[in-house]
Amino acid sequence: MRILNDRAEIAASSGTELGVSSWTEIHQDRIDMFADATGDRQWIHVDPERAAEGPFGATVAHGYLTLSLLPFLGAQVYAFAGDRARVNYGLNRVRFMAPVLVGSKVRNRVEVLEVRDIEKGQQVTLQHTVEIEGSEKPACIAETVTLLMDA
Repeated sequence: MRILNDRAEIAASSGTELGVSSWTEIHQDRIDMFADATGDRQWIHVDPERAAEGPFGATVAHGYLTLSLLPFLGAQVYAFAGDRARVNYGLNRVRFMAPVLVGSKVRNRVEVLEVRDIEKGQQVTLQHTVEIEGSEKPACIAETVTLLMDA
């Protein structure tokens, strides 16, 4: 894991890859819990028998489930040191490139795209590429924007 210790180190990280998380297997129970939490119980996610005959040959994780793994997977890759408040400012762009079939393993490759000074701290734009083990296409590419707020 890469720990970014101060404003200067964070600024200097712009344009660099921070690292890659470990692989995480996507089990049906995780997909089902996400379906329960969001109310999105479409059969391609929660009905293994029907999904076996569907377009992917098995159930698939929700795209937003894949996106929701970014904090968990990202915490394996990097951390901002110190007691600055971290605020999710939003997303610039998200694309779901390939389905994540049940039983697949995913990991997150994180790159710092831009670091900007703002009035009360720094704005950090990261690119997260969620890779699927054995697949040339990633599951998801997302740009996140985080504000690091000075006290």
